[in-house]
Amino acid sequence: MKRFCKEILPYILIVVIVLLIKEFLIAPVKVNGLSMYTTLHDGDVMLLNKIVYKFNPIKRGDIVVASWKDEYIIKRVIGLPGDTVEFKNNSLYINGKKIKENYTRGKTEDFNITLLGSKKVPKGYYVILGDNREDSVDSRIFGFMKKENILGRCKVTIFPFNRIGTKK
Repeated sequence: MKRFCKEILPYILIVVIVLLIKEFLIAPVKVNGLSMYTTLHDGDVMLLNKIVYKFNPIKRGDIVVASWKDEYIIKRVIGLPGDTVEFKNNSLYINGKKIKENYTRGKTEDFNITLLGSKKVPKGYYVILGDNREDSVDSRIFGFMKKENILGRCKVTIFPFNRIGTKK
C-alpha cells in the first residue's frame, strides 16, 4: 500500500486534475470549415476558456464556441442584448451606427434582425456570425443564440505551430 501511494497515486492525481481542468476550465477545440476564414483556418486548434463568462460579460467581437443542433460552432459575437443589428451595402450597423469590421471576408448581404422576429436582440441572446460571411451558417440562418448555448471564448490558437498566437 505504501508503494502504491508513493509511486502510483501521484499519476492518478495528475490524470484527475487534467480531466477536471478540461471539463471545467480550458479545453482544446478544432476549427471545422471555413466560416471564420481568414481569422481562423480549417484544422486550427484553439483553447476554449470555459469560465471567462462566469466572471465577465460576453463582448462584441469575441470569438466564441456555441452549441447548435448537437454541434459545436465557432463564430464571432456581433450583437449584444438590446442591440439593433443591420447590414446595408456590405456594412454593419449596430444601434444605427456604422461599425468597421477588420476581420470579415466576402460580401454580407443586406440583413436586419427584424427578419428574426425582433427589433432588438432579446435579453439573454446574442447575434453570432462567421467572419467569412459568404460561407457561414450563423444567426442569419438559425436566429439569436441563447447565452446558455455559448460555451466559452476562444482567443489562442495552439496548432498548427506556424499559427500559434492570440486571435482578435
